[in-house]
Amino acid sequence: MKRICFMVLKNIVMVPLWYLKLWYYARNPAKISEEKKLELFKEIITGANRAGNVTVRSYGIQNIPKDQSFMYFPNHQGLYDVLALLDGSPYFFSVVMKKELEHLPFLNLIFRIMGAHSMDREDVRQSMKVIQKVSKEVKDGKNFLIFPEGTRSKNPKEIGSFKGGSFKSATKARCPIVPVCIKDADRVFDTGSTAPVTVEVHYLKPLYYEEYEKMKTTEIAEEVEKRIQKALNEK
Repeated sequence: MKRICFMVLKNIVMVPLWYLKLWYYARNPAKISEEKKLELFKEIITGANRAGNVTVRSYGIQNIPKDQSFMYFPNHQGLYDVLALLDGSPYFFSVVMKKELEHLPFLNLIFRIMGAHSMDREDVRQSMKVIQKVSKEVKDGKNFLIFPEGTRSKNPKEIGSFKGGSFKSATKARCPIVPVCIKDADRVFDTGSTAPVTVEVHYLKPLYYEEYEKMKTTEIAEEVEKRIQKALNEK
């Protein structure tokens, strides 16, 4: 919470302008290009990072597919995860979030701009509808992010079990699956410290449809989890 306060107070002059831009973009998402949306997000995150003593270092950008839509599947460490990917990703993406987040102030504007989908994990029918919507949108050229753990890890050095159902949208869309390893994002908002912190985002080599088409979603989940855990263990 202290770091968030610093981010806001040190940008007090810019915050009203950023909020107005977010509000306008959220009201008119179809009129704003993905490039403009990502540009605004990066501008806000850069200002917030500078004020909050946060540095994001991104690796493996060359692994992100350039000529087709894809889906990011990262480990989940904390509230800062999506911002870390927005900071480094050269391409705009949307996100599947848990239903509890859709009405949070400020975040709800960001999610509306991203065209995010909320998923009720207790409602199987609603979850299936979201999977189908995401699959269609990826086929139509949109990139997405899903946290296959479903919730953030209790131990940032060990990732939770990846759920096979998280990969159904990707298999239906036959799109590249990009494993993403996030390191130290939990230290940004999930501790009381305001000490300088460096968050690492590693974009690992993607799995293309030809590689996973004969695999079950549970097997895909195990493979992606293994790759991310290996990267997480490396110093």
